[in-house]
Amino acid sequence: MKILNLFLIAASIVFITVQTCSQTVNFTIVINSSPTPISPYIYGANPEFTTLENLGARRLGGNRLTGYNWENNASHAGTDWYNDNDNYMTYGLPNPDVSGATLTAFHNAALSVGAYSTITLQMAGYVARDKSGKSVTAAETAPSYRWDRVQFVKGTAFSLSPILTDSVVYMDECVNFLVNTFGAANTSRGVKGYILDNEPALWPSTHPRIHPAATTCTEVLQKGISLSLAVKNVDSSAEIFGPALYGFSAYKDFQGASDWNTVSNGKGYSWFIDYYLDEMKKAEKTYGKRLLNVLDLHWYPEAIGDNRITASGANTATDKAARVQAPRTLWDSKYGYSSSDPVVGEKSWISQWNPSYLPLLPRLQASINKYYPGTKLSFTEYTYGGEDDITGALAQSDVLGIFGKYGVYLATFWPSRDNTSYVQAAYRMYRNYDGAKSTFGDASTPTSTSDSVSTSIYSSVKTGAKEIHLIVINKNFISSRNANFTVQYTNSVVSGNVWVLDSSSSLVKNAGSITSIHNNSFSYTLPAGSVCHFVLQTSANVGVAQTNLNTPSIFRLEAFPNPFNVSCTIEYSLPNNFGDYRIEIIDVIGRLIKTYRQLNKNGYIMWSGMNENNQVVASGVYCVVVKGENQRPLSKRIVLMK
Repeated sequence: MKILNLFLIAASIVFITVQTCSQTVNFTIVINSSPTPISPYIYGANPEFTTLENLGARRLGGNRLTGYNWENNASHAGTDWYNDNDNYMTYGLPNPDVSGATLTAFHNAALSVGAYSTITLQMAGYVARDKSGKSVTAAETAPSYRWDRVQFVKGTAFSLSPILTDSVVYMDECVNFLVNTFGAANTSRGVKGYILDNEPALWPSTHPRIHPAATTCTEVLQKGISLSLAVKNVDSSAEIFGPALYGFSAYKDFQGASDWNTVSNGKGYSWFIDYYLDEMKKAEKTYGKRLLNVLDLHWYPEAIGDNRITASGANTATDKAARVQAPRTLWDSKYGYSSSDPVVGEKSWISQWNPSYLPLLPRLQASINKYYPGTKLSFTEYTYGGEDDITGALAQSDVLGIFGKYGVYLATFWPSRDNTSYVQAAYRMYRNYDGAKSTFGDASTPTSTSDSVSTSIYSSVKTGAKEIHLIVINKNFISSRNANFTVQYTNSVVSGNVWVLDSSSSLVKNAGSITSIHNNSFSYTLPAGSVCHFVLQTSANVGVAQTNLNTPSIFRLEAFPNPFNVSCTIEYSLPNNFGDYRIEIIDVIGRLIKTYRQLNKNGYIMWSGMNENNQVVASGVYCVVVKGENQRPLSKRIVLMK
């Protein structure tokens, strides 16, 4: 039976390949006057990589940081390595015993490549006191002589040479040390962001010698508020990232926390993320300052081919097919659950048992818009596996494009394999495609593809340049694909060049110029299993002034898919953050169906076909209208089909 199933899956993949390669894919690119800014910080990583990847952000994080002692640079491995206390985080440093040596070395490295720097602070309660290299036994569980206690606020004068024998480590003193060394976050050399520890829902399993008891919702919230206050009182311009949730089970009910039912009872929260955002918003009102700038999550897809796609041995044809389709759960409402065909839907426990939370990015943005508008979104750990394979590059390129299109603020890749050559190549496609550190554009423009299953396309413009940039992905591993491109733009596309990454090697290759462009249209053959970066030269600047990127002069409104039968994503841009801006859903006879307020300057909402009373509305034509003070309303027709 297993052999027969594998045969059927293989036959299905071959059939899809034959069907798609015999068809031409059509791409449309729209260049308008209000492109959506792309954060440069989505091009980040936890490993250093090389300077060739031209990273936009770096993070000092992971399990090691929960037990890191900034005063003497000792750290704790937890269950990753026999619960050792050791000097792992000072390997190769010239001054391993100087306070903050690990932090200063990390931040100096980030500064050397011009990257946004995020540093994890300790919140679980204790940090390693010794660097002996010996395991901490169960009998030595904190509090014991193997640990220093973490205290968020010192309460007395700070010292740049902290006392190492008082058994206490102060977090605000650590931030003061970094501000004294580099400057505040709003200066050119300051540390920009601080993360509220790492994966707190897993502390009992990853750090049983530090925090053996199950973490509660109340604990992680109250500690987060207290630690954030301690940071902001030293550096008010620093951005706070939290709560660094490890994955979906933490998103939903904080790993089955004992107090979840209590804190959520009668509140209407659909998952822990709603509770955390709502309480952080209340904390801002209480303390008069924003204590959460960025909702920080980790995302390790649960998609399965023959194996989970992030597993080291996930190398079968079915694994690879599942890997390149998996990014669709970030945005595609049509991509549901399938037990056998990764083209039809994702095989995962999340898509099977929790489909209402997918696609993920619109769902997260809906929670932000409802409970704490203005909060940014980050993924400080993620991978789609296959880092040493072209499918890893295809998935990574797709994810970077999705993050840019959907307004993610910061993202830092975390590897699952030692060899990350193809993922590094995906970064170079966006950040250094020509070897001269030329980059994808800084503002996203709308695109469409006639085949969103086998291809992806992302478009951008570069501020003040005569360039349109396209990243185009052919997910078919076997066959090339003929593609027609149409650029809807008032000015002319006069020439273009192409860079290609494919399975032949992890080197990005210059494929030469586009041979024929007529009326802003051209054709190109996409190599099998490839990422192509097109740079189109135009007759006039296509970027808008930098001051306008975050403050578009007019409304922008897009809706997709359209027609839709499950949910419709509505993208928008507003002139500014001020005024009574709102989005209204209206039926064909003018009745108000639903209103969205407290909008971000740039963002999106997801309408699932329900009115203000959470009642399902009928199929038909509806109008989305953006309204605001002293602004002419902008509308778009959408069609709900059930």
